[in-house]
This record gives sequence, structure tokens and C-alpha cells, in this order.
Amino acid sequence: MTGIGVEARAQGARARALAVLRIRGRALAVAMLPAAAAVILLTGGSSGHFTGHGWDIARWVTSVFAVLVLLAAGLIALVVVRARPAVTPTVAIAESAAPDLYRLVRDLADRLDVPAPSAIALTPDCDSWLEDRTHPAHGPPPPRAQDEIAGHGHHAHRRTSVAPVLVIGSPFLWWMRVGELRAVLAPVVAGTGPSAHPDVAAARRFVRGLDAAVAAAADRGRNPVVRPLGAGIGWVARLLLRSCQVHAAEMERGVAAAAADRAQSVDYGVRIVAQEQVGLAYAGWDRLLTRVALPAWRMGRWPSRLDAGVVAALTELSRRDRLAEGFASRLGERPACDLLEEPGAVDEATSLLAARLFHGGPAETGPDWSPVAWQEYPDEVVDRKWRTDAARLHRVLDVLGVRRTTPAGDITTADTSIADINTADGPTADGPTLARVLTHLTGPGPGPAREGEPGPHPAPRIPLGDEDEDDEDLPRNPRSAALATRLGAEVAREEAGAMPAGSGGPPVGQGPDAALWDDRSLPLLPLQPPRTDRELLADHVTAMVCCAAMDTVGATPGLDWLDGPTLLVDGERVTDLTPRVLSLVEDGDAIPLRTWLVEVGIRPEKPVRLG
Repeated sequence: MTGIGVEARAQGARARALAVLRIRGRALAVAMLPAAAAVILLTGGSSGHFTGHGWDIARWVTSVFAVLVLLAAGLIALVVVRARPAVTPTVAIAESAAPDLYRLVRDLADRLDVPAPSAIALTPDCDSWLEDRTHPAHGPPPPRAQDEIAGHGHHAHRRTSVAPVLVIGSPFLWWMRVGELRAVLAPVVAGTGPSAHPDVAAARRFVRGLDAAVAAAADRGRNPVVRPLGAGIGWVARLLLRSCQVHAAEMERGVAAAAADRAQSVDYGVRIVAQEQVGLAYAGWDRLLTRVALPAWRMGRWPSRLDAGVVAALTELSRRDRLAEGFASRLGERPACDLLEEPGAVDEATSLLAARLFHGGPAETGPDWSPVAWQEYPDEVVDRKWRTDAARLHRVLDVLGVRRTTPAGDITTADTSIADINTADGPTADGPTLARVLTHLTGPGPGPAREGEPGPHPAPRIPLGDEDEDDEDLPRNPRSAALATRLGAEVAREEAGAMPAGSGGPPVGQGPDAALWDDRSLPLLPLQPPRTDRELLADHVTAMVCCAAMDTVGATPGLDWLDGPTLLVDGERVTDLTPRVLSLVEDGDAIPLRTWLVEVGIRPEKPVRLG
């Protein structure tokens, strides 16, 4: 019954592919109509028919129009054929670098009775798919693929016989066991069967060419000289693409369904467990990127072992999450990364590519873009990040005209006004203090400005009715709102000045066709929207508290695999700092934070070292 279902779904996909090809044929027929009419008129004139002055004019007009249409059609066809379809940036894995992995995939293809993928590549994401890279603009197929198709007489069949590239999510290799990886890849590899059919391959090439032609026409539209030409090509390509849209989508659904049906007989029981690991890997990978990798990327450092880090993150998640109990016991089995000859080098290449895709970092290591190992992360990233943020916070306070407090002038209650601190006798403190931040944020109203500089204006209040005011972009505390606005502007200026160039070629380890993606749109897959001013202020105040803890009670920076940078006091992770900081930032209430400072023994009046 399964074989019948596979064949039925495959036939449905081929029927949709033929529908796409018929649209291509109709477009060609429309382009040939003026030429056919011109041939009829010219033939009739030479044979003594259609004589007269009116017919002569018709022949000339029709012939000229036919030539123009043919030239336009030829130009559009050339753009469609030669335009480079989008190619996913990946890390190419040569067979010599992973013979066991290639052997596993080929054995899987033999069990499924489908062609083996022509190559294997890794992507820094939790997904796997087949990608056809046989477009003429991508160059000739690999030597092995050429050998496989040798002996076929028809040129079109030769081109469609090249199997697609298997792209595997790199976190799967490090977290999954070998059997689980084989079960997850089974329905993906099974897709090479329908992909090998000439009609499906031709339809895919046509649709990808149209999509690439639309993008190419948009690029030409930036040049005012060729803008009308690009607009015309783009209009025709979009028209054909819309006509093919439904059929192409149904074709891909049929191909995926046929592949899934074919793979049901392979490792069915293991696949159920493996799918649970897919969801767990996605959760851990997303958490690792947003909480751990992103702070490092913003500091100009890229963690060089992200895939190894995801194992640590998922192991920690398994320890904390009761639903994940028992998952860590799998770690005694052989991991799929053992199928690679040099997993460390591959991990480094995919980690650099992840930074490029998700953050827009440079393609190569440089003075302001260097790798960092996990054992160096607390000192090289966490400590530096906190001290840099604390320094920026005090620079903004200087711009606002907030004076530095003296040790004698520090008040440990929230009742003291900012005027008492600003008029205190005695010399100013030798360095920046946490007390300066606490006192400023608990003072009434906006802070003072420097002489000759207009003071900051609080953000305009927007009536929210019964809605929670926490939905606003700025804190309720007027002083926090003014400080957050200035801080957001300062961070925006710094990030704009340090924006990576985005040029310099593809990431290390990518094949030549991996350069066929647009560097101007980096990052291609941003992890999260820009931080709001309120979030920035909370981060900077937290950083100042952590700096004070490190410099007064010997606290140390740490790395939590799920939550990112963390503060360690006496070797224990601090977990209750965030709500206390938010109470200060949002409401100007410093009592919860001051209470915690007293409990830990942190002296806010002591100057701290900044980055």
C-alpha cells in the first residue's frame, strides 16, 4: 500500500511539473506569434497573395514588431537562464573530510532505492533539506556527478540527472546520535527520487530562474540607464512566476509527501525519538545563539565552538527540565559528529558562518573580530561587556550633567534628593560608583544638565487607559526615561560606526557557489529585533551592579549555557538580580536592590574599574 501511495504522490508532483512547463511553453508561443504572422505575410507576398500597398505596410510593421518581440523574448530568456538563483550559504563537506558520513547517506539512499545526494554541506541551523545547485550559472557539476550521468545521450536528461546537495543542520550532528541522524535524514534523502525526474527538475529550474531574474532585474533597476529595461524584464518574470506559483507549490508538496511515504519503512521507531531530539535541539540552539553567542558578537568576538556549546546547553536543559529527563543518558552513545574526520575545524567554520548569517559579522577574523573559546568566554566577553556597558552608562551621566558622588555624600536610603548629593562638601570620588547611578535614578524628576546644555525632556506620556503602562517603550520613572533615551542614542551611534563591512568573500570552508548570496542584506537572519531603550538601560544598570560586585566582594563573571552571562558570588550563580534592577529602573525604587547589596556586602560608594 505504501508503494502505491508513493507512486500516486509522485505522479501528482509530475503532473504539476508538467503544468509549470506548459506555462513556459505558452509564454514561448506568445513570443513566437508575431514572428509566425510575419512569416505568413512574407510568404503570401512572395507567392503573389496579399498584394497591394496596405499589405506591404502590414508586412513591414509585422516584421519589425516580430523582430523586437523576439529580441525581447531572447533577452528575457537569457536573463532567466543565466541569472543566479539564491544559494544557501553553507560549509561544504568534502568526502575526504567525512567518509563515514558519506557512507551513511549512500547506504540510506540504497535502502530507499533513490539516487544518493551529489554532495553534503552543513548549515548553522536546525533544519535539513535538498538544494539543487545544477543551474548553469553555478558552473559544471562536480566530477563525480559528471561520471554518474555519463552515457546519457539527451542533453536535458544529463542536466537533470545530477542529484541535489544534502544540507544538514550542524546542531544535529553534535547533539544527535548516529541512528537518530539517519532516521531524521531518511525523508530528506528520499526526496532525491522525485528530484531526479526530468520534468520535476526542469520545472524547478524554470521557477528558480524566474525568481533569480526578478532579483536581477531589481538590481539593474538601481542603475538609471538600464532601469526601464530592468523594469520590463522584472514585470514579465513576475507575471510568469505568479502564473506558476500554485502549480509549483503543489509540485513541492507532492514531492515532499512522496519522500515521506517512501521513508516510512526506514528506522520508523527511531524516527519518533529523533523527532523529539529535533525539537529539543531547536530550543537549545535558539537559546545558545540569543543568550550566549549574541553578546559575544556584539563585543566583536565570535564563539568558535557553537556546536559543542549546544551539547552543553542541551545537557543543562535536560538537567533542569523534568520533561527532558533521560535525554542526557543518550550521551553515552556515539554522537553523529564522530562521522567527521575533524569535527573541531568544521565546528569553527560553521560558527563563523553563524555569526555572519545571524549578526552580519565579517567573513574573516580580524583585529575587531576574533574567535573566543568557551573557557575564555567569562573573562574575554562577560567581564569586558559589563565594564564597557558601565563605562558607557557613566559617560551618558556625564553628558546629562550628573555629578559624581563622594564617599561621604552617599546616602543608603531612597529618601535623599539629588540636590543633597550635588551640593555635598568634599572632593569628588576618584572613580565612577554605583551610588551615583542609584541616587540619580531615585531622585525626583529629570536630572540637571551641564551649564550651557539644554536638559533632557522626558518622553511624552501616552494615555493607555486600562492598559498596563509596562507596554511602553520607556520606563515610568522620568529620570530613567531621560537616561534611557540618551543611552539608546549613544548605543545606536556606536553600532552604526562599528557596522561590519559585510564584504571580503564567503566564510571559510564554503564552496565557490556559496558566494552567490547578497552581502548587502546582512544579517540575513537576524536573531531578534533591536533592543528598546528600556532594555538597554536595564542591561547597563545590571552591568554596573556586576562591576561593583566584582571589585568590592570578589565576585566573578560566569557563563550559563541557557541564560548567557551570569554573576557568580562565592561560586554560586546570582538569579534574583533582574527584578531588583527593574524595580529601580521602572519605578525609581532602589530599596530591593540596596537590600541585596547589603546582604552580599557590596559597597556602592566604592569606585569601580571600567572597560
